[in-house]
Amino acid sequence: MDHKCQEKGWAILELAIQPDHIHLFIRVWPLDSVADVVKELKGITSFTLRKEFPVPLSKLPSLWTRSYFASTAGSVSNETIQRYIAAQKGV
Repeated sequence: MDHKCQEKGWAILELAIQPDHIHLFIRVWPLDSVADVVKELKGITSFTLRKEFPVPLSKLPSLWTRSYFASTAGSVSNETIQRYIAAQKGV
C-alpha cells in the first residue's frame, strides 16, 4: 500500500488495522476521487495478500466488500483524527 501511495503522490498519515476493517487517514490530491483511492488501495492490498497467502485466500470470491466510509477532515484537526486512529490500534 505504501508503494501505491508513493506512486500516486498520496501520504498515509495514520493507519490502524482491525480484524475486519481498517482505519486510514490519508492525504490525496483534490482531483483524486475517494472511490478511485479506495479502489486502488483495496486492489493492491488484495493482490498482495492473495500472493502471500494463496491457499486460504484463494477460496474467497472477494477479499474486500464494496463498502467504505470516507469523510474530509473539515473542522477537526489532523492531530485529533490521528489520535483517534492511533487509539484504534489498541482496541
